[in-house]
Amino acid sequence: MMKDLKPSQIVDELNKYIIGQDNAKKAVAIALRNRWRRMQLDPELQEEIAPKNIILIGATGIGKTEIARRLAKLTDSPFYKVEASKFTEVGYVGRDVESMIRDIVELTVNKLRIKEQEHVQEKACKISEERVLDLLLPSENKPLNTDLNTDSENTVAFDSSGANTRKKLKSMLEKGKLDSREIELDVSDNSSPVVEIFTNAGMEEMGVNMKDMLGNLMPKNTKRRKVKVSEALKIIAQEEAAHLVDMEKVKTDAIYMVEQSGIIFLDEIDKIVGKDNANNPEVSKEGVQRDLLPIVEGSSVPTKYGTVNTDHILFMAAGAFHITKPSDLIPELQGRFPIRVELHSLGKKEFAQILTTPKNALLLQYIALLRTEGVELSFTDDGVDRIAAIAEEVNNTTENIGARRLHTLMEKLLENILFQAPDVKEKNIEIDAAFVDNQLKDIVEDQDLSRYIL
Repeated sequence: MMKDLKPSQIVDELNKYIIGQDNAKKAVAIALRNRWRRMQLDPELQEEIAPKNIILIGATGIGKTEIARRLAKLTDSPFYKVEASKFTEVGYVGRDVESMIRDIVELTVNKLRIKEQEHVQEKACKISEERVLDLLLPSENKPLNTDLNTDSENTVAFDSSGANTRKKLKSMLEKGKLDSREIELDVSDNSSPVVEIFTNAGMEEMGVNMKDMLGNLMPKNTKRRKVKVSEALKIIAQEEAAHLVDMEKVKTDAIYMVEQSGIIFLDEIDKIVGKDNANNPEVSKEGVQRDLLPIVEGSSVPTKYGTVNTDHILFMAAGAFHITKPSDLIPELQGRFPIRVELHSLGKKEFAQILTTPKNALLLQYIALLRTEGVELSFTDDGVDRIAAIAEEVNNTTENIGARRLHTLMEKLLENILFQAPDVKEKNIEIDAAFVDNQLKDIVEDQDLSRYIL
């Protein structure tokens, strides 16, 4: 379930990576905290409290997706991001809206399975050691593995009972003295023919079910491989860990987590908003909205792990809404997204902060990259200000792509340094305003050129 984070703590964590957009951070923090508050109530009252879905409105490159991405790392709740433009109306070839519920369940099952396998890893490793010892030790029908006696230091004297031999081998195995030895091992062959079938449930869902069905009907293929002992220990431990996990419990827990604390981020929701006319593509966009409506309102979606109820899944939507506006959504869908937050455009001040302030600041990334070549890169305050000013200027004169403009500028600015870094003699390089102007001024002044390069 979701971590117990206060709204102020959520905002503080987001501030480490995202500059500005305080209103959006506040709205998201409240929504996440309300998930936790609801879980503290009596079950009867829990069912009555519906999540307050959010629409984040703003141009590209201003932090909408980054907020969602960072939220995924802040919470233990099931999280899934999908572009609304990928969906098509029922009856058209493409992904149906229910596939996002199947996807979030699949991700959650995998996450829980990995976590459970980690819990039983110690037991799996012990079983793996015993199985490897069985392969190393001779049996009545198997000749002695003389390869074990080729190294005088690691010589094992085999006795008739085998008990002492096994003990000595186990000691050598634990010390890593047998890691380079080769043994024959039966390894599962997971490859299977791809079967694609188009159905109302969606092609990808039926494809998975067909594989599962064929897997149960047909015997599992294995192939014999010669592997080193160290690799055999890992392979067997993985197989044993998978067998030790109670998958029925994993499936039940995954569905419960998705239903009670799942978060789905619907990006590019403005792409499924069409203006009123009779063209088929616009009708299809409205059809996607109508297909989306029951999922957001709350309905039961069948998955291969069981039926999932979407009543309490939190939906966060985002879109630029340049041509359209949220009120162009069908009224029923508008009502299911009561919280709307407009994110503001970024200017010179925000760009300067983005370059230097976050934990993953762009300048820190380039400094770290060039340090691997022994080059110490530094940026003066006036150099940072000049980069930020150019980013704002280019965004105003060409297409406004927000903070993504900084990536383009930095690559062009440091192009020669990045290319010459392995061979450059001067290992201390300072980037000031004069250096920035020298590299970028001509491109910025030539608007036709800047449209192509920046």
